[in-house]
Amino acid sequence: MGCTNGKQWVMLVAGSKTWGNYRHQADVCHAYQIEHQNGIPDDQIVVMMYDDIANNDQNPYLGNIINKPKGANVYAGVPKDYTGEDVTPENFLAALKGDQSAVKKSGPKKVIASGENDTIFVYLSDHGATGLFSFPNSYLNAHDLIDTITQMARNNQFSKMVIYMESCHSGSMFTDLSGEFHVYAVTAARADENSYACYFDTVRKTYLADEFSARWMYFIETNDLKNKTFRDQFSYLQETMKGSHSCRFGDMTIGECPISVFLINTPKTVRDKTKAEGLKLTHLTPSHEVPFTILEHRIKTETDEVKIRDLIGKYEALHQTRAKIERTVKAISQRCFPGAVVEDGRGEDYSRMDLHAFKTVAEHFRTTCFDWHKEEFQFALSHMHVFARLCARGVKAERIIEVMTSVSS
Repeated sequence: MGCTNGKQWVMLVAGSKTWGNYRHQADVCHAYQIEHQNGIPDDQIVVMMYDDIANNDQNPYLGNIINKPKGANVYAGVPKDYTGEDVTPENFLAALKGDQSAVKKSGPKKVIASGENDTIFVYLSDHGATGLFSFPNSYLNAHDLIDTITQMARNNQFSKMVIYMESCHSGSMFTDLSGEFHVYAVTAARADENSYACYFDTVRKTYLADEFSARWMYFIETNDLKNKTFRDQFSYLQETMKGSHSCRFGDMTIGECPISVFLINTPKTVRDKTKAEGLKLTHLTPSHEVPFTILEHRIKTETDEVKIRDLIGKYEALHQTRAKIERTVKAISQRCFPGAVVEDGRGEDYSRMDLHAFKTVAEHFRTTCFDWHKEEFQFALSHMHVFARLCARGVKAERIIEVMTSVSS
């Protein structure tokens, strides 16, 4: 595919909030520093993050966010384009397609004002489930994301678009992405997989990064991007990732395009310094296990007996909640599809799933059974593949919703 000389636009999104999800905002802040140092002007970068980490009461280094052990402060200078309650899937889609009128926020409404000769690079980091990418109080549905991309392509709003997504089951978000629209997507995990957190920090008592994100950014910061293509980077991800398996979708011809077309180039001084430091990921942990691991560490290191008992109580309650979620999902599945086994969903063909029907089912489960936006119910997201499988196997949304309501009553 030919490479154009238009502007490079970038959209960076961290969909989570709270200290336990530190790594997602750290990922996005690090990505901003990369784009900024490469020469992309701030007026062509849109950043969405809740912004409750840098000055959080649990942060021992106020105003500081790092994305690797002993790393630089990646929070410095990050634009506050969308923060707090303005971090919504609706605002994300509106900003992506350059529709200021659809943005719901006070103050400036920064959007991707791209044209037909421009490139767009989108990076999102948070929790996810089959067909879903989570936001602080809502979620982005695969159906809505694909619809927006399709509309933008038909309106000639870009020459090429690349999307990187860090979340569990992120491969399920792009099964309907057409190869004809010059859009290329790379995900942290297959449709049936969890993504992995890394770098547990014993002082901050949380994880600093995610495996997929740490690896793609390391590749960017250690290579001459004029001589490296997206296919080269994907090959690197396939060779080096240990937890999950990166996937790619859409227009594969973009894989042959130099990364510099989207991200300009990494300064040689940065390349040399990053290569010298190397990359050694530690504490690889499935994302849905992160809350348990954090509590286990806090219990082991706490010295106050009263606080230990309180932490043990939280840990036991978390396990009880997980068991309740598992029982509920199993009951719904077996009543909708007698004889079905609630496995992890590996090998399921989600391309047959009606994304709109699944969106309706997922929202009903969230509002009727377990609202995964509440920290104690976050584990419910890891079971959404069960309902996606029911939809893929032809069970009507009306029937699934009826059973959900009955089981939860």
